[in-house]
Amino acid sequence: MANDSAGGTTVTELKELLVTYARQQTVDPVKALGRYLGFGLAGAAMVGLSSVFLALGLLRLLQTETGSTFTGNLSWVPYLLVLVAVGLGMLVILLTIRRAQRQNRGVVQKSEVP
Repeated sequence: MANDSAGGTTVTELKELLVTYARQQTVDPVKALGRYLGFGLAGAAMVGLSSVFLALGLLRLLQTETGSTFTGNLSWVPYLLVLVAVGLGMLVILLTIRRAQRQNRGVVQKSEVP
C-alpha cells in the first residue's frame, strides 16, 4: 500500500470516499423520500377522516333539518342521498387524477422530442 505525504494510506481515503459517496447517494435520498411519504400519508389520512365527518354531517343534516319529510317509509332516502354525494365526490377526484396524468404524459412526451 502506498503512503501519501500526510501519512495516511490512499486505500483508507478511497474507502472513506466510497462510504461518503454511498451514503450521499442512497441513505440521504431514502430519508428524504420517507419524510415525503410520511407527510403524504398524514395528509391522506386527514382528508379521508374529514370526508367521513363531512358525509356524517350531511346525513345528520338531512335527518334532522328536513322535518317529517324523511320519516317512516322514506327514512332510507338520506342514506341514499349521502351515498350519491360521496360517489359524485369520488368521481370528481378520479376525473381530476386522470386529467393530471394525461397532462403529465403530454409534458413528458413533448420534452422527449428532440
